[in-house]
Amino acid sequence: MTTEADMISTATIAAPALLLIESLYEGDAPATDTLELDFNYRSKSRLRARLGSGAEVGLFLPRGTVLRGGHKLRASDGRIVAVVAAAEDLLEARCASAVDLARAAFHLGNRHVAVEVGRDAEGDWLRLQADHVLEGMLLGLGASVRALSAPFEPEAGAYAPGHQHPGDGSGARIHMMAQ
Repeated sequence: MTTEADMISTATIAAPALLLIESLYEGDAPATDTLELDFNYRSKSRLRARLGSGAEVGLFLPRGTVLRGGHKLRASDGRIVAVVAAAEDLLEARCASAVDLARAAFHLGNRHVAVEVGRDAEGDWLRLQADHVLEGMLLGLGASVRALSAPFEPEAGAYAPGHQHPGDGSGARIHMMAQ
């Protein structure tokens, strides 16, 4: 007869081990697996996720670590994992002049919005995570705005290592975002 203790013991043994990732990898070894995450998840230092291979992992990175597409991680079993910036819903704003684009960037920054700054064949742009209120603000500032799905890699800016707002009481050091 199987007892409840036997069932618990068997279930514990049969449960797959959680692979741990506790550090970035700076070496030259090629990645053997991938971890695809959107920016919100790449901004978390504690996270449970699934690798491209299907293995379940627990991220326990130093607080404030922000992963960028292309970073590599070392898992507890020695495998090297490449971070992939997942496509997500974004807004892309373009303006008629550099002054208008700077004004749009100022207003987004004043609201502490993470912004990616870039340029392509059509000109300069700002990208941010989709938000209908911010879209309305940008349109009101004269920007042309379009929705797109793309990886999001915002500027480090004020969110560089050690940044926090004086007196916010959180003690949080927000977003180490080294490129």
